Amino acid sequence: MNQYGAVPRVSVVVPAFNNAPHIEATVHSILSQTYSDFELIISDHSSTDGTWERLQAVAADPRVRLMRIASGGGAPANWRAVTDQGRGEFLKLVCGDDLLYPTSLAEQVAAFDQHPSAVLVASRRDVVDETGVPVVRSRGLQHLHGLVEGVTAIRRTVRAGTNVFGEPACVMFRRQVLADSGGWDARSPYLIDQATCSRVLMSGSMVAVRQSLAGFRISAQQWSVTLAGEQSRHARAFHKLIAAEHPGLLSRGDIWIGDARATLMAAKRRAAYVWLRRRMGR
Repeated sequence: MNQYGAVPRVSVVVPAFNNAPHIEATVHSILSQTYSDFELIISDHSSTDGTWERLQAVAADPRVRLMRIASGGGAPANWRAVTDQGRGEFLKLVCGDDLLYPTSLAEQVAAFDQHPSAVLVASRRDVVDETGVPVVRSRGLQHLHGLVEGVTAIRRTVRAGTNVFGEPACVMFRRQVLADSGGWDARSPYLIDQATCSRVLMSGSMVAVRQSLAGFRISAQQWSVTLAGEQSRHARAFHKLIAAEHPGLLSRGDIWIGDARATLMAAKRRAAYVWLRRRMGR
């Protein structure tokens, strides 16, 4: 017990920054969960677009805590600040424009209860446009399903050349394992979620839930052809970093295949971004 009352089982944390167009939908999707034993902590990173003002609508909800941090440090600073406030056994980070589907928390807590050895649970997700309409359904996890050994999952994400775990809204961690692993791994700003999942998975297994439990919002303004190339370059550097930090975990073949697929994924992303811009009429 503390000044906020009984410790909830799940901490949902939202690092917000200039998310005024979508923050209300994001918060509503969290507060509408079928699972009730959770707290919601939202950290505004000194937004200038009215995000903080919009958040006042939920300030009186006993499940919600609002906080602000000073500008600086980029997204990793806000991710760490809001995560540090979590008290639950499990933790889920949801970016300030993404969506949780109604049974997300219930399904992932149930997976943890069924598999006590798991340190994280990941689900599939839909890619949604600026209005929340799915443009790609049920993406992620490659061929992973059920309980998967951590090292197996790490090899799979390297060989895939992309993040098979999905964005943070798709993932729930054992909070203490995340903290003991060093928290969010921000050495590569484009791969903070994939790198963090991989580091946590050195401590245990994961559960892959094939159901789509989140919506990852993508907009033509956020993404670019240049970003696709940067992601590919950072992915190749990430593969080499994993190999250096954990000798014997990856083979030369794993790295070669992962690097080749990362390059291929960059080409696919470029095509997707062009298509998205045309779809949005820009």
